[in-house]
Amino acid sequence: MALAAAVALCGMFGAATLAQAQEAKATKHKVVYHLNSAGGDQGKFYEAAMTNVQNHISAIGADKIDLKVVMHGLGLDLLMDAKTNDSIRAKINSLKNQQVAFQVCGIALERRKIDYKNLYDVSEGDIVPSGVAEIAKLQHQGYAYIKP
Repeated sequence: MALAAAVALCGMFGAATLAQAQEAKATKHKVVYHLNSAGGDQGKFYEAAMTNVQNHISAIGADKIDLKVVMHGLGLDLLMDAKTNDSIRAKINSLKNQQVAFQVCGIALERRKIDYKNLYDVSEGDIVPSGVAEIAKLQHQGYAYIKP
C-alpha cells in the first residue's frame, strides 16, 4: 500500500520531489555544542549557552534535531552549578526532556578529581573518554559544531 502511494505521488509530483520530501523527513539536523570554559560571569554564561541551545531547538523543532552538549575542562562547571542554581537546572531539565544529550569528558573528571556523582544528573552512560575526541568524532559523523 505504501509503495502504491509512493508511485502515485511520483506520478503526481515527480520522482525528485518525492525523494526530496522523504530525505527532508528522514534527515535531522545534527549539532554539537562545545562547552569548555566558564566565561566571565559563570552563571550568566551557562544560562546564555543553554538559552542558545533552546533557541536552536525552537527554530528547528525538537523532532528535527539531534543535539549534543559536550563538556570538558571548565565546561563541567555547568553541571556543578546546576546542583545549586535553580535556573540552570531548569534549563538543563527542559533540554533533556527535548532529547538533548549532555556528555561529560572522562579525562576532565579525572584531572579535576571530580566524581561524576557530584555533577547534576549525570550517569556513567553520559561520560565519554575524551570531550575533544568526542567532538571530532561527531563532526566526522556530520554534526555541525557550535561554540557558544
